[in-house]
Amino acid sequence: MFHLNGIEKVADNKSRSINPENPTGEKGKGGRKSSSLGESRKGNPKIKLKSGETATLAKIEGPGTIRHMWMTVTDATPHGSFVLRDLVLRMYWDDEQTPSVETPLGDFFCNGFGTRCDLNSLPIVVNPSGAMNCYFPMPFRKKAHITITNEHEGDIEAFFYTINYTILDNIDNDTAYFHAQWRREKVTQPGIDYTVVKNLQGKGHYVGTYLALTALERYWWGEGEFKFYIDDDKQYPTICGTGAEDYFGGAWAFHKKQDDGSITLSTYNTPFLGYAFQSTKDHTRDYFPKKDAIPTHGFGKDALPMHGLYRWHIPDPIRFESSLTVTLQQMGNDDIQLFERSDDVSSVAYWYQQEPHEPFPQLLGKKDRRPR
Repeated sequence: MFHLNGIEKVADNKSRSINPENPTGEKGKGGRKSSSLGESRKGNPKIKLKSGETATLAKIEGPGTIRHMWMTVTDATPHGSFVLRDLVLRMYWDDEQTPSVETPLGDFFCNGFGTRCDLNSLPIVVNPSGAMNCYFPMPFRKKAHITITNEHEGDIEAFFYTINYTILDNIDNDTAYFHAQWRREKVTQPGIDYTVVKNLQGKGHYVGTYLALTALERYWWGEGEFKFYIDDDKQYPTICGTGAEDYFGGAWAFHKKQDDGSITLSTYNTPFLGYAFQSTKDHTRDYFPKKDAIPTHGFGKDALPMHGLYRWHIPDPIRFESSLTVTLQQMGNDDIQLFERSDDVSSVAYWYQQEPHEPFPQLLGKKDRRPR
């Protein structure tokens, strides 16, 4: 995963790249657009997304594998800065009629809540300022179709993207397809586990979780355990963790004692797990960059606490033969005892499986996707 062994080997696959300058990825057709500087001088680096429009980012004939995606988007609109939740990313493999990937753009890149944060992990990297990268391999046998839908009230003037891929002679039979699904419960029910993904059908392996939790109650929110119901599990799961912060590789509520005796929460980024975002400061400027655009009802110092975390099961994939369900308990601790909580929870589940897959639940509408 980190070594360079094999990088010196030649291979028969062919490297290609799609961006607004070469939307088909055709060989020898990149960078042809003209600008004020002349021919082939960065004439078309971005696209405009009209409100309500679905744009095709890539349509590729297979067999092949997407190796890297980079995207960034302006949030300078007169309608506020919820662009990362208002844009919906979808991916279809081969002849699918329903997507294998369906998630708000920001959440796919572990940037929930409609705001941005830097993130440094192995498969997902977000660099300043809002440069979103994905390195999950995404194989396809017949074709790949990637779209972006603008459900924002206004037009998006600048959406930039590059999709790098390889064309292969064939895809092995044991190669599975990449999937990602977003879910949200604006108010979870006490005593009822939150569903990350439910009843996946087929053979595959689960490779990651992004969690975006807004705390609606006081005290520590992360006592709940992640549960993995594998194949014929019924009442009890095969894999059950010891707490939310433990699942994301932390401990003791991420507390760090300062020299003055105060307690703060510590964020961190590592290759496989991290606590990348917490709203302990005033994030008003993140949501509304221009001072005159800040509404009186917007995010400010009274914003509820928000927490963004990721975990990649790359060294330790969760294998399933026929089905998989993943849930998270909603439990807290008030320093005296455990208690059942109710919070605003959203997530992205990432996995590989053989097709066909079960159709996803209907994606929540824009209003119900937006953060509090």
